[in-house]
Amino acid sequence: MMAMISCILKPTHKIFLAFLLALTVTFGAQAQQASEQADVAAKGVEPGSTEGAETGTADPAIIDAGAALFKNNCAVCHSAGSDVIVGPGLKGVTSQRSESWLISWIKNSQALIQSGDEHAVAIYNEYNKQAMPSFAFSDDEIKSILAYIDAQANVAAATPTTVAGPEGAVPGQNVGTDAIGAVGGYLDIVLVVLIIVLIVLVITLLLITSLLKNYLNKNRELDETDKEVVNQRFDFSKIYKSKAVRTLVVLIFAVVLLDLAIDKTMGIGIQQGYAPKQPIAFSHKLHAGEHQIDCNYCHTTVYESKSASIPSANICMNCHSQIKKESPEIQKIYKAIERNKPIEWVRIHNLPDLSYFNHSQHTQVGGVECQTCHGPIQEMDVVYQYSPLTMGWCIDCHRETPLNTQGNQYYDNLVKLHEQSSKGAFTVASNGGTECSKCHY
Repeated sequence: MMAMISCILKPTHKIFLAFLLALTVTFGAQAQQASEQADVAAKGVEPGSTEGAETGTADPAIIDAGAALFKNNCAVCHSAGSDVIVGPGLKGVTSQRSESWLISWIKNSQALIQSGDEHAVAIYNEYNKQAMPSFAFSDDEIKSILAYIDAQANVAAATPTTVAGPEGAVPGQNVGTDAIGAVGGYLDIVLVVLIIVLIVLVITLLLITSLLKNYLNKNRELDETDKEVVNQRFDFSKIYKSKAVRTLVVLIFAVVLLDLAIDKTMGIGIQQGYAPKQPIAFSHKLHAGEHQIDCNYCHTTVYESKSASIPSANICMNCHSQIKKESPEIQKIYKAIERNKPIEWVRIHNLPDLSYFNHSQHTQVGGVECQTCHGPIQEMDVVYQYSPLTMGWCIDCHRETPLNTQGNQYYDNLVKLHEQSSKGAFTVASNGGTECSKCHY
């Protein structure tokens, strides 16, 4: 019997061994290649290179302060790499322009353009005459932003990989595989090989079982008990009737329901992405983007009051008494004026009554740009809630945003105490910006 089975299975056995041998050779070559890539990536150099990339030498505290300023004010329109968002990517900008020129440009780009500076005019024309807002930064703050940009360029040069997220390596660049990626590829190969081996073993066992069953049925006189054993079929009903299986299914179902309940509970009050239909189809992309109308023109109290005012119909009529008067949407404004009723705009950004927020404190005193919280508003045809507006989101901003204390004697003693007790930038949190009573009282 065994000799017969051996003869029958000999071709299959040879094929199986040949297949395993081929897999072993392939796997060994790929594993060696992945290991070499991991060693190269761990050294931080491209294959064939003899030196590592240079790293930034700026004070980490300065770079951290610049990172916070960049993310809160510049990242809406610029990347620290080569990507063009609204304005150009800033990689290598410090080697292309002098520091004094960059400081003048950031503080007041329009003044530099109007002075006739050829570089300023060229940039303005190249990017569709999109006006860059002026920033009330000190020279040191601008230098910290430039240090952060240089540091990002050095990190991208030193690490031949594309890092996920808005910062890191430049998209589209030919990069190698880092150590983590190489190890991940190695594990993928191991997993694929094991799955293939498992499939081959299962098929082989099924073939052996089938051959043995056929042999026993044809060449042996079996009693009823042996025949029942040889020809028995798997009863799938035993699976779903099993208490263990039923318990496992109920447990999985309960865990899924609990997870969904927790997600829904944690999402209460969060309206990120909320974009209600407004009574008049107003496009911020057209007004604030293409026509570059300043936010303060319509929201007149955004720099002076606790809340940003909702524009009245009269403000709309400053332009639309002459422009597009026959438009169906503009006619809605005329009807509101004739009826002496305000336009019932639908509020998008809603904070709970238990939270205190002051627009003027952030925009006027803090110098926070509208896009920091409201996102790329100049690109929105329909306005939606860009930020989550959660307490954690606000606290993170307070922890990262440095305070502009230059020329303000109120902060002199506080800055000295901060420098004596800790390191790093003097942020909003350093001035009590994370205390409960600041927003809840």
